[in-house]
Amino acid sequence: HREGAKGGRATEGGLAEPGKGLVGNDRGGWTYAALRALASNETARPTREIEFHLTGNMERWIWGFDGKRFSEAKPIKIKLGERVRFILVNDTMMEHPIHLHGFLFQLENGQERSPFKHTINVKPGERVSFVFTADTPGRWAFHCHLLDHMELGMFRTVVVA
Repeated sequence: HREGAKGGRATEGGLAEPGKGLVGNDRGGWTYAALRALASNETARPTREIEFHLTGNMERWIWGFDGKRFSEAKPIKIKLGERVRFILVNDTMMEHPIHLHGFLFQLENGQERSPFKHTINVKPGERVSFVFTADTPGRWAFHCHLLDHMELGMFRTVVVA
């Protein structure tokens, strides 16, 4: 992963697209871009950002973050109380529902009142970001919710201390 304090949001991609097979079918549907919180919520700027590339190979069935499987990666260390932006860049040809245990995060989707989520589906070639406050100490799972992807390496540990 890459760390920095650039202050940039990653809202490129298809947050306004309903998904494959749902465009132009006259059924409507919600998109991530349309979601917003019902009430005002925290807007404090993150103190740092961490970028993750979702990587894998469909032929070899290898998955990971930044080209590394779980067994090759170090835990992501975050200070208790720190506000962090995670940027997800999907470099694969598959969608990945990425989940962070223990926290609700604010999806940066262009809305004034960012919606709270615990999982975000990242489409192929998409770049999305979310912000959360590390307000609960412990070791937390950060992974793809496609269980075979998680088991084959698209899993990291977030340590809040």
